[in-house]
Amino acid sequence: MSSLHGFGLGIASTNAEGAILDTFYPRPLAPVSGAVADALQGVSGTLDTAQLTELATSLQTAGETALAAIATQLIESDQQIVATPLTDNRAPASVEEAYLKLHLISHRLVKPHETELTGLFGLLPNVAWTDQGPVDLAELAQRQLEARMKGAVLEVSSVDKFPKMTNYVVPSGVRIAHTARVRLGAYLGEGTTVMHEGFINFNAGTEGPSMVEGRISAGVWVGKGSDLGGGCSTMGTLSGGGNIVISVGKECLIGANAGLGIPLGDRCTIEAGLFVTAGTKVSVLDEKGSTIETVSARTLTGRPDLLFRRHSSTGEVQCLTNKSAVELNEMLHANN
Repeated sequence: MSSLHGFGLGIASTNAEGAILDTFYPRPLAPVSGAVADALQGVSGTLDTAQLTELATSLQTAGETALAAIATQLIESDQQIVATPLTDNRAPASVEEAYLKLHLISHRLVKPHETELTGLFGLLPNVAWTDQGPVDLAELAQRQLEARMKGAVLEVSSVDKFPKMTNYVVPSGVRIAHTARVRLGAYLGEGTTVMHEGFINFNAGTEGPSMVEGRISAGVWVGKGSDLGGGCSTMGTLSGGGNIVISVGKECLIGANAGLGIPLGDRCTIEAGLFVTAGTKVSVLDEKGSTIETVSARTLTGRPDLLFRRHSSTGEVQCLTNKSAVELNEMLHANN
């Protein structure tokens, strides 16, 4: 039996010279094994009508009826139809592969960091995202002129490498108040609400349910039941960047205008306006409010049940815990 890391059958948009600008995959698959993977062996690149017909029949026989139905629909399209197999979990080598990997995350088929994205940013073309789809920047002025000559306006919503997710997929069970603030390649778990000022980058997201009124930067993963307050921020890690991946545990609260630069454990709170980076000096308090010791915040990485706050008079960053002083001290030095 064969297997694939992923597969997509999609519609590609191109510029006047035939270069692919984006690809829309209505039903990506991952992982793919058994009879379906066997049916997809050798299926790659631009497909003509005969190849689409053969593919639809093979998929139907293999039991993948939904993608078979899409293949049948695409026979009638006058657009460029592409098949994109991912034979293994390697870095994307083309625009089509890059878009498929972003689709896999937003369709919840893989979580952030589960598919290799090294080099993706450099692969994606910077284009004008319009109400007529992606437009090559070199062709934009002519397209705008043609629209005006017809008494219309070509609406340009952004100029970027990444499109908004909702033009490609809307996951079930989510609310997104401002769709332009969620990029394709974001993972929104069931029950996630993204308010108007919330932002979720690619290769990042929420396990859900979560309330997002702040920024989830590239590479950041937020656990179930966590709340990111208005204007708060998480420090991101682009693929191929630093080796510390910022994350938020389950049932955490990051207050309004606060920030996070360490992996946060479960049931932790950062008070409003406080930015905790790895090098932030933190006074660790016992249950009576006495300082046990002062450490860098990186020492508290992944520890559960912590409250980070700033002393209102001295400005000292403090950390309280539900654990006893002895237990906390052991936790702090467990890796020394």
